[in-house]
Amino acid sequence: MKKHRVKIGVAFVTLLLVFWLIVALQRSVILLTDPDPVAKALGAAYLLLPLIGAWALVRELAFGAQTEAMARALDAEGGLPVDDLPRTPAGRIVREAADAQFPDYQAAVEAKPEDWRVWFRLSCAYDAAGDRSRARRTMRHAAKLHRGRQ
Repeated sequence: MKKHRVKIGVAFVTLLLVFWLIVALQRSVILLTDPDPVAKALGAAYLLLPLIGAWALVRELAFGAQTEAMARALDAEGGLPVDDLPRTPAGRIVREAADAQFPDYQAAVEAKPEDWRVWFRLSCAYDAAGDRSRARRTMRHAAKLHRGRQ
């Protein structure tokens, strides 16, 4: 059930972003057709926003699809990390417990640096420890390795 809520949320945010991209593109065209050179310059600059937004949207959706494909593959192999860490009453993972497991995942990466599976699990460990930026960077590396093996 949670997986469906996440997908519905992603679809909703994606639709909002696409709507914004269309409106921004429309506004830039209006400015570009204005005879005033300043308006034309603003229209050209404003045209960059929907282009960058569309690029970011496609990149993030592809990243999500790749991550989901890797998770399915690991699940089929029985290799997904087990979510057995203790949690606070609010449902958050106890940071000290996540930190205690982290060296095991890091050692696995050092032992098999070319295996996307260990990088995927290390990304999950970073996420559990609360380091989201390293988790994303590590997951992107896992995806790169996963694509390279196909």
